[in-house]
Amino acid sequence: MCQSLVAKVTRQHQLTALADAELLVLFEDWLEELEKEAIAFVKKSRSQEPSELAQGLGLSPASAASLMNRLKKAGRL
Repeated sequence: MCQSLVAKVTRQHQLTALADAELLVLFEDWLEELEKEAIAFVKKSRSQEPSELAQGLGLSPASAASLMNRLKKAGRL
């Protein structure tokens, strides 16, 4: 996974201004699937360590930490 893509989620208004509407929909669909995978992994492993999520989903440690923070802020973890 591209660390910069996950980081851009926190700046979604900037991405919206730069991206074609169809591309944005595809990105949001991809991110939703990634979030579902992350939630399932955390439930199965019972670990909220970004390093374990990174290894389990093939993400960079920074991407995993960003994803976990996003899910925690949304109340999904």
